[in-house]
Amino acid sequence: GPFIKVNCGAIPETLIDSELFGHEKGAFSGAHSRRKGRFERAQGGTLFLDEIGELPLQAQTRLLRVLQTNEIERVGGTMSIPVDIRVVAATHRDLEAMVKEGRFREDLWFRLNAFPIQVPPLRQRLEDIPGLVRHFQSKKARELGLRLRPKISREVINMLCDLPWPGNVRELENLVEQELIRTRGKELSFQSLFVDKEKDSKLPTQTDSSPLPGASQDCRPLPLEEVLSGHIQKTLKKTEGKVHGAQGAARILGVNPSTLRHRMNKMGITHGRTV
Repeated sequence: GPFIKVNCGAIPETLIDSELFGHEKGAFSGAHSRRKGRFERAQGGTLFLDEIGELPLQAQTRLLRVLQTNEIERVGGTMSIPVDIRVVAATHRDLEAMVKEGRFREDLWFRLNAFPIQVPPLRQRLEDIPGLVRHFQSKKARELGLRLRPKISREVINMLCDLPWPGNVRELENLVEQELIRTRGKELSFQSLFVDKEKDSKLPTQTDSSPLPGASQDCRPLPLEEVLSGHIQKTLKKTEGKVHGAQGAARILGVNPSTLRHRMNKMGITHGRTV
């Protein structure tokens, strides 16, 4: 059946009823003809209510009634119209907290919460990053008029997996597009991204002739992977192999436990225990 999308935060409050339920001719100024709402247009299919947390309280009341009765009334109409649709709602807000604060109806929350799906942030599903990068490579390459999808090495993919991604999938998509614009068909390295990260980090000031962190005894720099591996192993030794928890290595190193375990697997570090 049809798939109808509604961004609840993008509809002016005065037009919500008309957009969702439709209106009759002459129902209000400018209503020159009868118009079906999103519910009617989704008949036999799916209505996707995006950003449901942005819906005003009065509109929440009317939405609850429709979900309970499976019937709508057009604005200015008197006839109930049955609808048979699947309703999917999504939000980035904490609806349970909004219920406690009185900003979202509890009965509507229970009605919508028939089969909840929690989508974890990107940093907690690192295995999705390679596939998402390839997808955005192809998508953005087409949009930019590039004939071939630029290459990207496994090493760069692994480096992307080590980032925190506060902006989740949208941040990853934007970064892929930026890199495609910079390279114009050449291999993607995300060099500017990692250079910026390095600039943000504070390097210790050397006040004596001791070797730099990550250098061998003869002051030759060691590979970054070797330095990171050694630091992780030292931390695990101090925590007696504990990765999770308040006294775990992940907390000490300031990374997500799943991210740390991903790095350990990549580096072949088998020391550690699940707690």
